[in-house]
Parts: sequence; structure tokens; C-alpha cells
Amino acid sequence: MDGPEPRAPRTPAPAGPRTKGWVIGRVVGAPVILTPSWFLAAAILTVLFAPTVQRLAPHLDAEIYLVSFAFVLLLFASVFLHEVAHAVVARARGQHVTELAVTLWGGHTAYSGTASRPLDGFLISVVGPLTNLALAVVFWLTFQAQPTFTVPALLLYAAAFSNAFVGFFNLLPGLPLDGGQILEAAVWAATGSRTKGTVAAGWVGRAVAVGVVAWALLWPLSYGARPDLWTVAWAALIGAFLWSGAGQAIAVGRTREAVSGLTVRGLARPAVAVPSTATVGAVGRSVALAGGPHVVAVLVNGAGGPVGYADPSAAAAVPPDAAETTPVGAVAVPVPAGATIDAALQGQDMLAALSRVGREAAVVVVTDGGRVVGALEVARVVAALRDAQRGR
Repeated sequence: MDGPEPRAPRTPAPAGPRTKGWVIGRVVGAPVILTPSWFLAAAILTVLFAPTVQRLAPHLDAEIYLVSFAFVLLLFASVFLHEVAHAVVARARGQHVTELAVTLWGGHTAYSGTASRPLDGFLISVVGPLTNLALAVVFWLTFQAQPTFTVPALLLYAAAFSNAFVGFFNLLPGLPLDGGQILEAAVWAATGSRTKGTVAAGWVGRAVAVGVVAWALLWPLSYGARPDLWTVAWAALIGAFLWSGAGQAIAVGRTREAVSGLTVRGLARPAVAVPSTATVGAVGRSVALAGGPHVVAVLVNGAGGPVGYADPSAAAAVPPDAAETTPVGAVAVPVPAGATIDAALQGQDMLAALSRVGREAAVVVVTDGGRVVGALEVARVVAALRDAQRGR
């Protein structure tokens, strides 16, 4: 029997724009989204599975497509449970699940942040395929218990086969499949470098992509048959999907390596803390003593918490004879509460912290042990990140 194409793997990506579609429920607090592309996938799979139904149940007439569509619903329900397993374990490992989407390729689970340890990545990844394999066993045992080969028995048989296929296929050790995430975790644990794990699993993913196409072409030839055009076409489509995902994974790994060299201390400008009740003149003297014009004057309240920073242009526009009487608040730019970042952060940890505190602030205050030591411009981080991604 022809097997369905593999579903797209989960995507451990940072929170971003939500997938377009209809919210049909929630799992671990995250929306379950049915995308328009699912209807296309359901229609294609229904048509593709119909000949198998006709061959195994020739007594059916117009019901062939109804039975075929019932199989498609059963398949997507299994894939959905695969994604639910990812989401539940990701949540248990401290991730914030942002969505579960049912898509053209089956589905994906997205969550913010990345696994902080190899074990996290392994557990989140392996639970999906294991769910499909467990479902395959349940469907197969239930099929074996059927006294005759009826339409329900046919659906149980098809569900057992498809779940086994999806489970084993997704265990292949190459990104973007779940098996690739497992391989990434293994290399990460062995070398201490997640980047090495990602790049290695990406290259293996490319090998898997080539292998899928080679299998479709060479397997029939091994027993004297000609390759089936439809099988080769599907293998090429799956291979292209895997090749693209593997290439993206390699790029992500290399970017992560470049980003790891970015530090808060290296990108921040030095700062001096000044009372929010000070005058423009007093602030100017504090900046001069701290090192000059490149130093940022951070305004702090009575408890030492940052509340804003002095705008150099606005401060320079204050007439000298008014500087000693003009409160610094008149030339200050407020910073949102909590818009601080630790001076010791670097790489992905720095970017993750910025994504939490820098959404509404152009500048975040850098602290070291609670003491103000610098000011970090978000635009400067974005520029440095862009340069790192370009390999500069």
C-alpha cells in the first residue's frame, strides 16, 4: 500500500508572527491553527489513497472517496497527537509553546526559546515519533482483533501502516526531521557545542534528502522494474523539502556560531548613573568626569533603579546659563520598567534577554550586580547581528 508523505517536523523557533489560519482549540495554552493549505493536502491525499481503497475493498462504489477521506482524517489526527506530544514535553522542559499548526505537510509545533541542554532537545524531539509508533501498535493490534476485513478494519490497517511510516521516517538522523534533532542533541552532548550538532545533523539531513530520491530511482531497478513516475515525483518533492530544511539548519548553526561572539559588554556604550533630580549642568559634569561625550547619562530614582537617560542633543541645546537650573528630566528619554540587561550576557542568551526587555525600548540599561555600567542600543545589536549573519 502506498504510504503518505511525511509531515513537516516541529519547528523549535523563537516566537514570531502566528501562522495564518483558523484557531480551532488550544493545547497547553497555545492555539491550534488549521491552515488553508491543509484542505489542499486533504484533497490530494484523498485522491491518492482512493485507488488503494478500491483495490482492497472492490465492493465499494461512490463510498471509496468517503472511506479515503476518513483515512486522511485519521492520519492527520495521528499527526496532531504527534505535535501535542512535542508541545507537552516542550512545556514540561520550560519552553513557552506558541502554536500548533495543521498544515500542508501535516503540522508543526513552535515554541519560544531553544533547548538549554542536549537532554531537553532529545526529549522534545523523540516523543513525537514515539507517539506515532505507539499509535501504530494500537491500530495494528485492533486490526488483528477484527474478525473480517471490513471498511473499519481497512482504516485500522491503513492507520497502523501510516503511523509506522511517519514514526520511522521522522527518526531518520537528519535535520529538519525529528531524528535530526536527536542527532543534534547527541553531537551537542558529545562535543559540548550545539553549533557542531546542528551543522552535523544538517549535513546528514542533506544525505537523507539525496537518499530518498536515490531510493525511489534505484530500488525498482534492483529487481528489474522501472521506477514509478509518481513515486519518483513524490520522492523528489520530499527530497527538496528535506534539502531545503537541512540547508536552513546549517545556516542557523553557522549564524549561531557567529552570534556567539557578540557580547553585551562589547556592544554597549559606557554609562554613568545620575540622580533623576539632577540638573542638566550637573549631568554634564558627571559625563565629563566619566569619560566624555560617548558616555551615556542614565537617570536613576532614589532606589537606584534606572528610569531614563539624558538625550545628548537635547542637553546640548540647553543654554549654558540655564543648565544649572534646568532639571535633567526636561531632556530625558524614559526607559520602560525592567528594560535592563546583565553585562555578562552574550550570544543567544543576550538576544533572548533583549527579546524580552527591548520590545518597547530603543535603549536598554546595562547592569552589573545591580549597578548601572552601560547603555545598549537595540539598533546597534541589530546591525551587529546582521553583520554576523553576513559573515563580516
